[in-house]
Amino acid sequence: MRRRWAASLVAIALAGAGAGLHAQSQDRDAPESLLPEGFGDPSPPPPADRPRPQTQPAQPPTGTAPPPVRRPGEIVQPLPGLPTAPGLPTPGPTPTPTASPLSAAQLLQYDLPDYARRSVARVGAIGLAEGGLPANGFGRSDGRFLQGLMRRLDAPIASRWLSITLRRMLVSRLDTPAGVNGADFAAERAWLLLRMGEAQAARDVVNGVDTENFTPKLDQVAMQAALATADPAMLCPLQPFAMARSRDTSWRLAEAMCAGLSGEPSRAGKLIDAARRQKAASGIDLLLAEKILGAGAQGRRAVTIEWDGVDRLSAWRWGLATAAGVAVPDTLLASAGPQVRGWAARAAGIAPPARLRAADWAASQGVLSNLAMVDLWGQVEDADDTSNSDAAIARDLRAAYTSADMAERTSILTQLWKEAADPRQRYARMVLAARAAAGVRPAAAQAASAGDLIAAMLTAGLDRPAARWRSHVEAGSDAWALIALTDPDARGQVSQGEVDGYRGTAETRRGQLFFAGIAGLGRVDAGSIPSLAEAFAVPINADNAWVRAIRTAAERGEPATVVLLAAVGMQTPDWRGVAPATLFHIVASLARVGLEGEARMIAAEAVSRA
Repeated sequence: MRRRWAASLVAIALAGAGAGLHAQSQDRDAPESLLPEGFGDPSPPPPADRPRPQTQPAQPPTGTAPPPVRRPGEIVQPLPGLPTAPGLPTPGPTPTPTASPLSAAQLLQYDLPDYARRSVARVGAIGLAEGGLPANGFGRSDGRFLQGLMRRLDAPIASRWLSITLRRMLVSRLDTPAGVNGADFAAERAWLLLRMGEAQAARDVVNGVDTENFTPKLDQVAMQAALATADPAMLCPLQPFAMARSRDTSWRLAEAMCAGLSGEPSRAGKLIDAARRQKAASGIDLLLAEKILGAGAQGRRAVTIEWDGVDRLSAWRWGLATAAGVAVPDTLLASAGPQVRGWAARAAGIAPPARLRAADWAASQGVLSNLAMVDLWGQVEDADDTSNSDAAIARDLRAAYTSADMAERTSILTQLWKEAADPRQRYARMVLAARAAAGVRPAAAQAASAGDLIAAMLTAGLDRPAARWRSHVEAGSDAWALIALTDPDARGQVSQGEVDGYRGTAETRRGQLFFAGIAGLGRVDAGSIPSLAEAFAVPINADNAWVRAIRTAAERGEPATVVLLAAVGMQTPDWRGVAPATLFHIVASLARVGLEGEARMIAAEAVSRA
């Protein structure tokens, strides 16, 4: 990560800051492989898979008037349009004053020579080698069109596997499409990730742009990413530049916090007192900033945080409270958007037992993987403040992963899923138990539980272990349907009779989703699709603007555009709002642009969560 001329001061100062401010998960957010490592291998850093400040973010205004002054409690609101950034600010005194102080451009040149600078023509954190999408993934699509889709996308979306794929696309090292500024486009990508609950991934995208290329929009999203990851120190290298571009009072408070974290308590105190006198902030917003600056080296300010009278949780309040180790009341957490659960599930500063409920949501949405969930529950088992019920679940989970008795393992897993409070928690527990389910040897004795075991395996992409059950499941069962959709080594196609036979045994909607998936994947004879579509009552030939757009993007071979349009088609909180015909077009388009593995997992998820 490139840091600017102020970074050297900040790096030294942060060494003395409170450990709680820097307790961040350092893992990367790569999606799980469809060919994952077997259970028992050392666990890699857990991958992650939304903020919804309003039901739909507002469009930026077209005027060029200076932005209104916003107070810290309001910064979680949708991004407004901001004027073009002015030139780089004149720096303050350097650590070692010279006769002729260096300009900002000279300091940046010293800190980051030309050969090390990155162009905003291509922004992202992962390339093809790390599982990213091709750099030309947007192809000829217009950047303004793509930017509008991202801004309007109402996250979270229904599918866990499509959320994982969308995250992977957004963090990929992609060429900036025509018609948009590269930094602004990166800001839109990061903003969507934040609304999905993907705070760490959003931070990675922000950090993919050199500070001298930041725009006012990216400044604002960078602050949101710092708050969502509970890492106020991330603001320090940006603050001198952002203050020159923005009238947002949050940056004035950031200046005071960074002075405190840098071991300058006297200067920090003067800045925070000035902010109080000028009413730049008040109440809990000011107190939280004061608590952060007091946590730095030589900080002597004791601040008590009281939540009485606070009726709304903003990103500012959540991020600074979490960074300072201040617990946020459950009532306020309940009033926040679902994205905060994703932030909390991966916040290392929150005790593991306190993250469990958020983790269920995060696992069901793809923010947390099977490996991350197992690691979290392992920490819960060892924690002193774990409740008796959670400790019992942790012990059962350990037994499910280690027991050599297949009947006992199956019984534990079945009970784990049966005791779930709702369908989302049940699915999250399937994610949690995915590799334990994969360890159950296929046998007739476990055939009755095969559907749930296979569904659990597929939450982690364990398609080959699931396919081993093919000869042990009943034709036309849900277990058979999941294998038919996901077997990576399937030879030949599923017959029209087999597909129609499933219609006779499955619940109507589940049957429709199965047909949509199997037809979209091309695993049934193309000539039989029209008659099957009529039998299942799935209007796959219906036409609209979205169908034409995703079909055109697939024909042009634009995987990133297809993924974004697929997410647009899934703008609903759960699978009940996804039309089978929509699933057909999503699966078919993903498979056509080389994302066949992801298409298989999405189709299987539709059947198992219907």
